[in-house]
Amino acid sequence: MTTTAVTPAASGTCTPAQRVTKSLLGYGVLAGVVFEASILIQGLTRHGFRIAHDDASLLSNGPLGWIQIATFLLVGAMAIAAAAGMRRAMASRWAPRLIAIYGAGLIGAGICSADPANGFGPGAPLGKAVHISWHGAGHLIAASIGFTALIAACFVFARYFRRQGRRGLAWYSLLTGIVFGAAFAGVATGSAASAIVLPFYAAVLAAFAWLAVVSVHLYRQVSAAA
Repeated sequence: MTTTAVTPAASGTCTPAQRVTKSLLGYGVLAGVVFEASILIQGLTRHGFRIAHDDASLLSNGPLGWIQIATFLLVGAMAIAAAAGMRRAMASRWAPRLIAIYGAGLIGAGICSADPANGFGPGAPLGKAVHISWHGAGHLIAASIGFTALIAACFVFARYFRRQGRRGLAWYSLLTGIVFGAAFAGVATGSAASAIVLPFYAAVLAAFAWLAVVSVHLYRQVSAAA
């Protein structure tokens, strides 16, 4: 009598839908790495750019401006992809939507480049741009919408995590939103003082770190459900 061995189905195996969700959430981690690496490399190598005084948006100007434009577009698309993964991984509707709006704001900021200013970029004045072009205005509007959406997303996630009983993540999200909001309010004044510009760079880094932490948390939830 011949018996046939039956191999049990492997436990913890992801479904195709779960694999897609996890892949999308992975972009939430990559977005910050790509953005920060691009800014740091450009900030240290672009002639005339002062990382302690100049906003990263000014890097969109000049012969190598396409690098920063591509960075905005790529990172914006990554944020939208991460938002799609969040929508699939969590019950909240507004949290992923706000992250998607943030990504769209980055894309808009890439399409509409900032005006040359602070002596950086072709024909740049020594201070603020004297005349705001249509693409300069578009850049400011897109960035403002995106940053506002990101701040709101931090608060929505704080509420979401609090309801889940994850107080650490709730406080982390709340504090990230407050810190980024304060730094954004400072840089919105247009000041080129290092006391304003450098904290904003730090806040952007903190916001991308928060996005990565949230994405990893949701990624693990998907893995645990597999």
